[in-house]
Amino acid sequence: MRSAFIYLIGLLALIPSELKSSTPYNTQMETKETGSKIAVFAGGCFWCTEAIFSQLKGVRKVVSGYSGGKVANPTYKEVCSGLTGHAECTQITYDPEQISFSELLEVFWTTHDPTTLNRQGADSGTQYRSTIFYTDEDQKQEATAYKAKLDKEKIWNDPIVTEITKFGKFYPAEDYHQEYYKSNPNQGYCRIVITPKIEKFKKIFADKLKTK
Repeated sequence: MRSAFIYLIGLLALIPSELKSSTPYNTQMETKETGSKIAVFAGGCFWCTEAIFSQLKGVRKVVSGYSGGKVANPTYKEVCSGLTGHAECTQITYDPEQISFSELLEVFWTTHDPTTLNRQGADSGTQYRSTIFYTDEDQKQEATAYKAKLDKEKIWNDPIVTEITKFGKFYPAEDYHQEYYKSNPNQGYCRIVITPKIEKFKKIFADKLKTK
C-alpha cells in the first residue's frame, strides 16, 4: 500500500534523489560535540516512527534511513526490493538528561506491533521488520531485559519477534522521506495510517510531548 504511494511520488517529483546514493551518517562526531546519545529503531514505516519520536521531549533530531543491510549506499527502491537486507528505521538523537533510553524503548514497543514478523499492517517485507539496533552494551542489556519483561507479562497474545542487533551503519533516506508526515499530512497513507497512530500515541504519552 505505502510503497505504491511513494513510488509514484518518487517518479513524478524526486527522481534525482532516487538516483543519488545516500552516505553513512556520522553519529560519533555529533554526539561527542553535543552530549547527545543515539538510538536506532526499526518498527515498520519510517514515516510513522519519525513522526512519533520527533514529538518527544528531549529528542533533538530524528532521521529516517536504512540500517542492517549488506549493500552500501542503498536507495529506497533497492531497499523495497527486500534484497539489500536493510530495515527502514529512524536514528534518534536525544538528550539523556531529558529522556532515557528506557523511555524511548517504552514508546517504541507501544507504538507498533512487535509480534508480526516482517510486517506492520499492510506493509510487508523484511524492510519492515521490528529491530532495535543497539549502539553499545548498555543499550543491548537494557533492550534485552525490557523485551524479557514484556514477554513475561504477556502484553501481547503472540511472542515478541523484535530483533536486538548490533548497530553497524546508518544511511539517511532520500530527502523527500525526511519529515514526510509533517510535510504531507493529507496524503492518503498519512491520513489513513499515521494520523490515527499519532492520535493514540499522544493520549498515552501526553506527559512526554514537547510543548510548542
